Amino acid sequence: MASLASPALVGRDTPLRLLIGALTCPPAVIQVQGEAGIGKTSLVRAAIEPLTSPDRTVLIGHCHQIREPFPYGPVFDALRHVAAALPERDLLNPVTGALRGYLPELAGHLPPAPSPPPMGDPRAERHHLFRAVHALLGAAGMVVLVVEDLHWADDGTRDLLRFLTDQPPEGLALVVTFRREELPVPGLPFGHAYRRSPGVRSEVISLTPLDVEGVRRLAGALLASPPGLAFAAKLHERTAGVPFVIEEVVRSLLDGEGRLPEPEALDRMGVPVLLREAMAERLTGLSPAALSAVRAAAVLRLPAEEPLINAVSGAPGPPLPGPVEPGRESHGGAGLSEALRAGVLREQPDGLYGFRHALAQQAVYDAVPGPDRRLTHRRAMAALAALDPPPLVQLAHHARHAGDFAAWQRHGSAAADHAAAIGDIPLAVELLEGLLADPKLPRQARGPLALRLSRVAAIGLSHRRAVRLLRHLLSDDFLSPQVRGEARLNLGVLLSNQAGAITAGRQEILAALPDLAGSPSLAARGLALLAMPVWGGEPLAMHEEWMGQAEKLLVEGQDPELSAAVLANKVSLAMLVGSPEAFELAGTLPVNDPSIAVRRQVARGYSNLYDAALALGHYAAAGRFAERSRRVADETGALYPAFLVEMSSIRLDLLTGRWDGLRERALAAVEMTYEAPLLAVEARLALGVLALARGEWDEAGEHLEAAGVRDLDSGFLPVALAGSSGLVELHLTRGALEPALAAADLAVTRLRRKGVWVWGDQLVPAAVAALLKAGRPEAAAGLVGEFAAGIDGRDAPSAHAGHDLARGALAGHAGRPEEAARSYARARAAYLAIPRPYAAARAAELEASAWLAAANRTGTPASDAAARSTPASTAAARPAPAGREPADGSERGSGRERAAGLVAEAAERYAALGATHDAARCRRLLRELGPDRPPARRSRKAGDGVLSPRESEVARLVALGRTNREIAEVLFLSQRTVDTHVARVLQKLGVRTRADVREPRPEDRPGPVTPES
Repeated sequence: MASLASPALVGRDTPLRLLIGALTCPPAVIQVQGEAGIGKTSLVRAAIEPLTSPDRTVLIGHCHQIREPFPYGPVFDALRHVAAALPERDLLNPVTGALRGYLPELAGHLPPAPSPPPMGDPRAERHHLFRAVHALLGAAGMVVLVVEDLHWADDGTRDLLRFLTDQPPEGLALVVTFRREELPVPGLPFGHAYRRSPGVRSEVISLTPLDVEGVRRLAGALLASPPGLAFAAKLHERTAGVPFVIEEVVRSLLDGEGRLPEPEALDRMGVPVLLREAMAERLTGLSPAALSAVRAAAVLRLPAEEPLINAVSGAPGPPLPGPVEPGRESHGGAGLSEALRAGVLREQPDGLYGFRHALAQQAVYDAVPGPDRRLTHRRAMAALAALDPPPLVQLAHHARHAGDFAAWQRHGSAAADHAAAIGDIPLAVELLEGLLADPKLPRQARGPLALRLSRVAAIGLSHRRAVRLLRHLLSDDFLSPQVRGEARLNLGVLLSNQAGAITAGRQEILAALPDLAGSPSLAARGLALLAMPVWGGEPLAMHEEWMGQAEKLLVEGQDPELSAAVLANKVSLAMLVGSPEAFELAGTLPVNDPSIAVRRQVARGYSNLYDAALALGHYAAAGRFAERSRRVADETGALYPAFLVEMSSIRLDLLTGRWDGLRERALAAVEMTYEAPLLAVEARLALGVLALARGEWDEAGEHLEAAGVRDLDSGFLPVALAGSSGLVELHLTRGALEPALAAADLAVTRLRRKGVWVWGDQLVPAAVAALLKAGRPEAAAGLVGEFAAGIDGRDAPSAHAGHDLARGALAGHAGRPEEAARSYARARAAYLAIPRPYAAARAAELEASAWLAAANRTGTPASDAAARSTPASTAAARPAPAGREPADGSERGSGRERAAGLVAEAAERYAALGATHDAARCRRLLRELGPDRPPARRSRKAGDGVLSPRESEVARLVALGRTNREIAEVLFLSQRTVDTHVARVLQKLGVRTRADVREPRPEDRPGPVTPES
């Protein structure tokens, strides 16, 4: 048969230009999608070939259809070849040392591995690992990273790529290829919607089949001269314009002299078995040894080394896995060489051999007679079993197709255990599902497998598939009561923790309790979970009853680990409700118990105590609990608690005013937990509060809604109530009284039903402001009375400070200015002591508004605009004039002077935090107070192209798509002033249109934002 010319890239000029353009303008994220055989790989190769140069590194990784549990494998395979682009080891970020165990080829180029691991938690360590990959790629300079066949990727690889796409290194161009229809989540190659970051070029290139002219040109490139139009039209009809199928058909139709037959010859080829027949025709000329090698490669499915192909083919040759002896080529080697020369198999990187495309492999595999196919699978089992370590997933695959059910069950179970042990839970679930789905599985084996499936699923992050499987299994009657009870309990844990479906999870746990009558320890575990009051709509009394039942069951169970688990929940319950003895109870946790299992429960208990202390305002104690949880988790390998502490640290930093970099951390947390949204509610709350403080109304609403404010029974209640208070504030700020009242009523109803009033520290003042704004002082006073009774005797500093705010609002509305001022001053002092700087600044504004109202009532001039400049909660409460009494009871100056001092203090505090909208509101109030106010410090003017603080604020809002009118509203400026600022921003940034303005980076500003006129 005459040889064919190498096919040119036909009909892809526009996609090729687009791809090259994106590759040469990093950072860039390029998605190349299309069906099998459409030419994705050819397009990428054509684009990167001219880019290979000393100053640009090209790295390529492949995802495989059968994968062993090695998360991030495709990326690490690619990174093995990055050494030449790396700087000296001393110049690398120390975090890259975390990759030494994954990339032994680079060990000499990387810093020492961190010791001990920073968190001892797979999620935290995963984030650490992701940062290491990010830093390594950043250090390599200009890099093109290609990940082929993303539809076959493991969850870990998708998570890593999603992390890289969020904030790509400056020199990185990431290219992923995939078949859209084969993605685990249809249409989402990264597992969720990709959102382009500012400054990152993003392209989605969709390859479609060729038209008739494209088919003709491709056939012409293969043959060195184009065929006639009639043949091209018939070829297009039979191949649907898929380039790979076209190539295979053309190759199969050539006669011995390289000539194509008449178009009618295509009619004799069936559809859709065209490619299979083409491959069969190409195989007919092969010798038996070559055919055996090709069939072995088809059965193996994955690219393989020569000794493995020889062993599976049954040909004589060197023993596996030893090398071929010098000077001697085995029959198996001769067969492989012949298959390579014929173009049926291709040599791939790293000495592997396989088919050029999965379609070709499938065509050959389907053509192998059944008995021969099963025999070849058995040979594959024997050959793979000799490897160290044996590839368990592949062994399970071959055992299943060889008809060896016992071996399939053995290898599949071992593979599932190994996958679960290294955290690849989706693969473990997939393997166990396959075993359970086989009708030949003995009935007595189904129960243990179902129980293992439930246990494995309960420790993973992915939940959708596992929930469906467990519900299906529990609907059958083959499970014994005890197995059904534990499986249902695990389903309840899965729904409650990972899925965030608290109501459904609690229903499953309650339904499991009757079946667990013979397992009191397991029943106690379920009751202890139900006893945690932060979830569900039950009142506190019900949670306390469940806790009592759990403690009684432990007397029967005599299980130290379960005893520690229940004790951890009992201590957590006491802390969550602000019980005075909570800290004494916390000291009873068996932190020094010799049992690792017991101390893992202690780590979880400290994690819960950390959350509870945050809700109460005990931030120093929270920090101590967090440190203990991390330490015990590190000692015992308790993974989940340390991760929860890391997530909750976002809320601690939000409350204590450590806002630098907080938005980026919160966004990363949301991205990492996209399948477990319950874990991200604290990050969502942080993002909502930050957006509200900066005047980003739409963003604030989106994130606050996502903090669980509408999920009446499944939301994490302390965070959901804080999110609701933010929504009330947002609606009042925008003048939407009815939505504010609705949000307040919904949240207060939840708080009242639960009965844990210490969690109302932010909600009650916001709800009181909305009620007073609506002219309902009686309802506001009633709510404050309930709040006071609910927190009486509770150890909850935040709640008592919030009570002072609410009392101040009531007093101000009722015309008792002195009382209002004293209440606000007490709240401000409490927030400063906790410390909560943002809340302290808000209290200072409220106090200042009371001084101004007092000045108005006593005849001291004060502008009406001052009252309009206060926060929404202040304006709603309308505090009456009052002579503010300092903490020491002395009088210091007039009401105007003290108000100005308080507002200037609040403005500085807001500006230091980055709360630009709040700072602008205070600056506006200071302008209204007139010339005898304390002078505000002014930032130096930037005359060298650097944005001033005010211009940075304007540029950020322009980048968010705000109009000049909206910017004026957020920053309390006139629209004419904003027009001038926008013009200066465009000039300094050197851009022509608003669409080109990006959010300013720190280096664009001359220094910290300070109050300006």
